[in-house]
Formats: sequence, structure tokens, C-alpha cells
Amino acid sequence: MNVVIPSREGHTPLHRHSKPHHELARRYRLYTAQQNFRISVVLGALLLAGAFYLNFLAIHIATNNASSSVTDIILSNIPVYEVDGLFVYGTLVVGLWSALLVFAHPKRIPFAFHALALFVVIRSCFTVLTHLGPPEVQYISDFGATITRSFFGADQFFSAHTGMPFLGALVFWHEKYIRYTFLAAAAFFAVTVLLGHIHYTIDVAAAFFITYAIYHIALWLFPKDHAMFLGEEPTS
Repeated sequence: MNVVIPSREGHTPLHRHSKPHHELARRYRLYTAQQNFRISVVLGALLLAGAFYLNFLAIHIATNNASSSVTDIILSNIPVYEVDGLFVYGTLVVGLWSALLVFAHPKRIPFAFHALALFVVIRSCFTVLTHLGPPEVQYISDFGATITRSFFGADQFFSAHTGMPFLGALVFWHEKYIRYTFLAAAAFFAVTVLLGHIHYTIDVAAAFFITYAIYHIALWLFPKDHAMFLGEEPTS
């Protein structure tokens, strides 16, 4: 993969600054003063909100029209393990960590918003194409109706919990430790959803290939945002 490796100077973690809150405020002052940045962030936020609404509708359609489950090369040969705690809390931890990585550097916000919105829109389109029932219709979460509908619906193809961390790894490919952490998270969720029979094997396997394509579509659609993402942090 060919990527531009930026200067490490622009990626100094906040905890290495003597006054991290001042440094964070400085970064936001510099970027919010730029009209192009403000417009890109607002458009990205609107696209992301619209994408999540589309995703909600797609899950509703798929769940209400779900058919029977089918056999699977892995799931048919392993028991169902209780993984809902790992699945839900793991999602919250990775989501919070991702947000901290993005919002610590405002230059990352536009491309992150646009890439995530594109991911959600494309996955929503896949979700409504085939209404295949969950592998284990008897699997019940202990987290209540709202979380169960959000995390354990019939939106099978493809696995967002596998694809999103992989997208994070691709976006942060130039940051070795962040990349490896996201790859580990993708592997963790891939194993978790299979052990819990939450997704079919094809949902997990396809997530890597489709996410890779989504990332390159994002590079093509939002080159300026990506250049800002990789660019050095202004010093004044």
C-alpha cells in the first residue's frame, strides 16, 4: 500500500505536552478559523447523521423481513458461546478510543466523518439486498430491547464490527501502533461474532474485502480531506 508518511511532529500525542488542554484549544482555533474546514466538518456531520438514519431503516427492514437461518461451514460445527458482553462493551471501548484519536487532532475530523459515513451507507445498501435470518434465532442478549435491536438485528451482511476497525487500520496505516491496535480489534470482533453465532462466516470474511474497497472509494471522493488528515499540524 502506497501512503505518504507525514512528519511525526504533527502527530505528537497530547499527553506529551506540558499543557495538553492549551495545545488542543490551539489546534481547534487554527482549524475552525478556516472556512473550508468548517464547511467540510458540517457536511461530514450531516452525511454521517443521514448515514446512521439510513442504517437504522435498513436494520428495521432486514429484521422485519428476515427469513430462516442457513448452515455455515464454521457455525454449524461449533456451539454458541455467550459473548454479548464482549461484543457490546468491546464496541463501546473501540468507539471511544477511535473518537479520542480523531478529535485529538481536528485535521482528522473531515476525512473520518466522510469515510465512516460512506462505510455506513454502503453497508446499509448491502443490508437491504438480502433478508437472511440470523444464524441463531434463539440467541438472546441480556442488554435490553434497545441494545438488542441495535447490536443483534438481522443486518447480517457484512459484519460492521469487523469492518469498522479494519477501516480504522487502513486510515491510520501510517501510524504503526494504532494500525496494529485496530487490526487486533478487527480480529477480536471477527472471532467474537463467530463464537456468538452473531454473523455468518461470509459476513466476516467479506468485511475485509468490502472495507478495503470503501477506503479507496473514500480516497477518491475526498482527496483534500485525506491530505489534511495526513498533513503536519500547524505550529501557529
